[in-house]
Amino acid sequence: MRKATEFFKQNKNALIVLLLLVVLIVIALSFGGNKSKAVSLTGSDDYNKSETEIKLQQILSSIDGVGNAEVMINEGQDGIEGVIIVCDGADSLMTRNDIINAVVTVLKIKSNNIAIYAMNNNK
Repeated sequence: MRKATEFFKQNKNALIVLLLLVVLIVIALSFGGNKSKAVSLTGSDDYNKSETEIKLQQILSSIDGVGNAEVMINEGQDGIEGVIIVCDGADSLMTRNDIINAVVTVLKIKSNNIAIYAMNNNK
């Protein structure tokens, strides 16, 4: 016990600096973590659509063949990581191609980051 007490007395400043660094790291991780947006799987209304999602949903719905559309954009620290689109016209290859071209153009992402699914109309 004496050795530990002597060690702490001799290295007091170094221990304080180390403790402050640990606190700063914890704070940085808690505030600067992945700011990914995601929708609840329970279907609750916890998820607030961004302005970009709303605009994209509106423009996609106006494209011939798309029909009703829902859009979710997953954003990470470095930008958009993926887009999910659920729409009536997802069964048509031509419509899917139009959707992909529109999303790639407006969001400047790669087409492999876009997932398109057919809308379930049996609600």
